[in-house]
Amino acid sequence: MGRTAIVGGGVVGLCTGIALLDAGRAVTVVDDDLAGAAASWGNAGHIAVEQVEPLASMEAVRSLPGRLFSRGGALAFPPSAIGRWLPFGLRLLAASRPAQFRKGCAALRPLMAEAMPAWRTMADAIGAPDLLREDGHFIVWHGEQAAISGRKAWESADTGAARVQDVSAAERAVLDGLGAQPAAGAVRFTGSGQIADLGDLRKALRAAFVQRGGVIVERHAELHVQGGKAVLPGVEADTILICAGVRSRALMEAAGHKVPIIAERGYHVRADASGWAADLPPVVFEERSMIVTRYRDCVQAASFVELGDPDAPADPRKWERLERHVRELGLPFAGPFRRWMGCRPTLPDYLPAIGRSRRVDNLHYAFGHQHLGLTLAPITARLMAAAMAGGEPVAQLAPFDIERFA
Repeated sequence: MGRTAIVGGGVVGLCTGIALLDAGRAVTVVDDDLAGAAASWGNAGHIAVEQVEPLASMEAVRSLPGRLFSRGGALAFPPSAIGRWLPFGLRLLAASRPAQFRKGCAALRPLMAEAMPAWRTMADAIGAPDLLREDGHFIVWHGEQAAISGRKAWESADTGAARVQDVSAAERAVLDGLGAQPAAGAVRFTGSGQIADLGDLRKALRAAFVQRGGVIVERHAELHVQGGKAVLPGVEADTILICAGVRSRALMEAAGHKVPIIAERGYHVRADASGWAADLPPVVFEERSMIVTRYRDCVQAASFVELGDPDAPADPRKWERLERHVRELGLPFAGPFRRWMGCRPTLPDYLPAIGRSRRVDNLHYAFGHQHLGLTLAPITARLMAAAMAGGEPVAQLAPFDIERFA
């Protein structure tokens, strides 16, 4: 029985480790995120099966000026990081052309269709079915025109297995009661879901991995190529799988790959949950590009797309604006707020990189899931387990080959 070393102990790495163990392989996860501070454990908790259309699109490009942080929006281009976001942006423009956009939709659609079934299987496999909530989510608008245009946009979008529907009178009353003023419009999505608590998910995945015989090595990983094979010094493995998020770039480049990934930094604030209904699904306040999620012991408000350096200091203005949004909306939770910033690993076409290296025989990869890491983790695990076993994967991996950037 061969041993696979997975670099990265986020949700994609752990789910894939469990799938490989269940397929009969020995697995070691190498992870230096001891505190669980990565984006896997700080995101909105939303299983976003409705996001079939890649964010690399001409519509997104046209809307860019109105979404800038300097104009009250959620999109930030730090001047100090121009060397990172300018070349990334040029590649994104190329990937946003209609033909490329249609290819991206076709690539994502089968994965998104299987995302929720894969989550049901994974939640049962780790003995934590209660962590998966399939109650959909809400989108709320407070401006009349925003409500009209927002609803029209979602009703015309490809949302895959998710569906947009009117809110009931009871749901509208709950949403109106959340803030200082009633909503001008709201819709409910069905088919999407939520993880009840990201901290509990991390504990459950790690426990299930170890119970199956997996080994977790808490250390920094460096990849070298020796004799045409990838090796991790100090870690015994005959195959290596890179699931290290934005840190995958350096590892893959050591094997000769071009990886134009960027740190798409997001921010959240958390506060006591006592004022927020425990069974309320996530609520998106679309005009403010903010999603509010009720976890088991806290409420979280999250936002921002900050394209920059993963190691740059956090921008406190982002947290301050989130807290101001909460106050201005009159939402029923207040400080003291706990603040977090983390890096979504994003490639210019907003598709993940999933596959096997064509440069180094024993090297595989699964990273770059941008906003969809939580959503696609179990289906990515299923894909990788099938591909690494030499079987037929549940979806074609060709669109996700990292060589598309060569």
